[in-house]
Amino acid sequence: MIAFEHVTKKYGRDFALEDSTFSLEKGKIYGLLGPNGSGKSTTLKMMAGLVFPTSGNVIINGKKADRKTAADVAYLSELDFFYPSFTVNDMLKYSASQFADFDRTRAEELLDFMKLDRKKKLKQLSKGNRGRLKLVISLARNTPILLLDEPFSGLDPMVRASIVKGLLSYIDFEKQTVVIATHEIDEIEMLLDDVIAIQDGRILAIENVEELRETKGLSILEWMKQIFEP
Repeated sequence: MIAFEHVTKKYGRDFALEDSTFSLEKGKIYGLLGPNGSGKSTTLKMMAGLVFPTSGNVIINGKKADRKTAADVAYLSELDFFYPSFTVNDMLKYSASQFADFDRTRAEELLDFMKLDRKKKLKQLSKGNRGRLKLVISLARNTPILLLDEPFSGLDPMVRASIVKGLLSYIDFEKQTVVIATHEIDEIEMLLDDVIAIQDGRILAIENVEELRETKGLSILEWMKQIFEP
């Protein structure tokens, strides 16, 4: 489903990702975990075909990632890319016009679930509600790959809880591969099948969450503390 083959990405002299090789299986939820600036966002952008490697190959569904990869990937950016004058409903209409796989019925259900006012302008929404709207737009697409970049950044605990419920309710666990890049673990530990530790552009380890618990007796947080200890 997703494969990195000796992928390096440099910005000037700095490595965002360095000679990384790994693959992600269909139908799993992965946590891409690491401190800020570790290379998580760049890795997701390469999966989405928005950024290209300096060397090596990123393969998505058997094809080299490029701009057309967006047809197979729903990507939630940490940043807001909204038109402030749009209403929530305008944003749904715009998204439906851009993505052939956008499911308007599901989007309407998600709006109700997230308790978003369709008539409100985006510039009037709180950061938490903008985060909810971004998730609505991502989950409303029928794509085999869902990429979420820091979906809980700056959100209060109640909003985080609603986002986790949305993920549980609207992800197709049999067909979709989900990658969640975050440095906040508590809310999503229950969701994850595998975890990937990244630091300074290097993949340090990939582990199955169930095996971590049963074989090593470690929670994800305990495992991270071991991995990232200086």
